[in-house]
Amino acid sequence: MDLRAQNITHCYGDMVVLDDVSLEIPAGEILCIIGPSGCGKSTLLRLLGGLEQPSDGQVLQLGAPPHGCLNPLTYVFQDFALLPWRTVEGNVSLVLEDHGLERHAADAIIDDVLTRTKLYDFKAALPRQLSGGMKQRVAIARALAVNPAVMLLDEPLSALDAQTRELLMDDLIALWTRQPFTGVYVTHNLAEAVRLGHRIAVLSRRPGRVRDVIKVPFALGDRRAGLPEMDAIQTRLWEMMRDEALAADQELADV
Repeated sequence: MDLRAQNITHCYGDMVVLDDVSLEIPAGEILCIIGPSGCGKSTLLRLLGGLEQPSDGQVLQLGAPPHGCLNPLTYVFQDFALLPWRTVEGNVSLVLEDHGLERHAADAIIDDVLTRTKLYDFKAALPRQLSGGMKQRVAIARALAVNPAVMLLDEPLSALDAQTRELLMDDLIALWTRQPFTGVYVTHNLAEAVRLGHRIAVLSRRPGRVRDVIKVPFALGDRRAGLPEMDAIQTRLWEMMRDEALAADQELADV
């Protein structure tokens, strides 16, 4: 299933947050969205996921979802959003409980996603026993359990330390390589965008408009930090954003 934002404009009262934003996310591709603070990245993700309706324009879901899809769209949040009284297995099973699955079918899905996210041996653990990286793996496993057409990721690694972010990026690449998924990935981190995005959409400062969409010309599995070509893309992105990022930072500081 493809996802398309078509001439999206969104306002909160008199404040225009997004202005005439159009983007296409083809099936099997990860689109990263970057831009200065306050430019509407997370708002755009909520609009794409149907949590809010745009003031103008529309979000289109084109084509059929994948076989076995239980939810066309699912989220992975920055703060993990785990239930502290449920085990790893219980947090993942939560998203399956309203779909009328037989117990053996649900168990098979849970075992599969826990294996894919390297959590099978921790299925009985509670969130308080897990590291930040493991908690985010649980959130990713929970999203994968419904076999979504599109996974919407809102700065999922920003609360983690640098080493854990690197490990989780490797994990996401391995998951996509094994079974490609469609993703929209919001981040402030340019290195994450270059590592994980097939394309990178650059938004302007508020009101957010699409300044450019950059294609990353390397397979996900071939991307390594320090490659000159990767560094060049990251530099290009920063040069595109730098002045507006500074202006946005000063604007926020003056509020």
